[in-house]
Amino acid sequence: MISTEIRRAAVLGCGLIGASVALALRRTGVHVTLSDRDPYAVRKAERMGAGTASARGDRPADVVVIATPPSTVPGVLREAQARGLGRVYTDVASTKAGILAEAEAAGCDVSVYVPGHPMAGGESSGPGAARADLFAGRRWALCPHPATRPDAVRLVTELVALCGAEHRLVRPDAHDRVTAAVSHVPHLVAAALAARFAGADETTLALAGQGLRDVTRIAGGSPDLWCDILRQNAGPIAEVLDAVVRDLTEVASALRGTDPGATGASGSPGISGVSGMAGAAGTPGALAGLLVRGNHGRALLAGARPAGVAGGRSAAPKAAA
Repeated sequence: MISTEIRRAAVLGCGLIGASVALALRRTGVHVTLSDRDPYAVRKAERMGAGTASARGDRPADVVVIATPPSTVPGVLREAQARGLGRVYTDVASTKAGILAEAEAAGCDVSVYVPGHPMAGGESSGPGAARADLFAGRRWALCPHPATRPDAVRLVTELVALCGAEHRLVRPDAHDRVTAAVSHVPHLVAAALAARFAGADETTLALAGQGLRDVTRIAGGSPDLWCDILRQNAGPIAEVLDAVVRDLTEVASALRGTDPGATGASGSPGISGVSGMAGAAGTPGALAGLLVRGNHGRALLAGARPAGVAGGRSAAPKAAA
């Protein structure tokens, strides 16, 4: 399939996400040019069939996709617009409000810039991990400024569809609060748990099961990239982390027998079975309460239409800065 509007795209940054976007677009017949500060990444993406290296004299692209670390996006956008690399610009960074504010302050033309974030990725990085189907059935957040032109949003929406994803319009600040909860803090929690095993002995590692591997899988991401991401969304992440720490602190106190809420139904100190662990008033103790809420949250996550399942049209609120 060849898009009626997107015939040429430029991808700036050939990591996992950028190269995957390029592969997905190439599969639909779009001509893609590639650039990256690392020549090896460009060569690798070229060999994989993601496109051709950009060259002086290339025709302007219909869409320019900025797939560089979050802190670099405003500067890359400004330079790309100054060079006239394309008609419309988007990015794939997992933070939005700060990037959009910095881009506007730097004098970027936000009327043709549609900040975006595909809800897909992996623990491996670099073009070698890229896949054309990485975004198939996934959600892709778009967070335009109120001044962004409707035709620019339409074009980026088409790019999302060509990649096999489903777009959803979200306010930049709302996006950052949500991604703190569903992506950024889970990565930190996985890293904190995995860090307990950084110096593990052979016996411990031999007894580690699949559950631990599942929980810590995402901790394998690039530390440099994740430091950049986390700093860009520091406020919302810190708020969610504070709530998680409160829960775990209460559980630690309960396990030490110092939490009155952990007293069993008989009134004696200590911890009884989960089903019967309640205070004198019949309310769950800290440990049981967390486990029960965990059951409920997991059920909601499992029962909701997951990000990897395609479906109807997004019910999208009007975007605002």
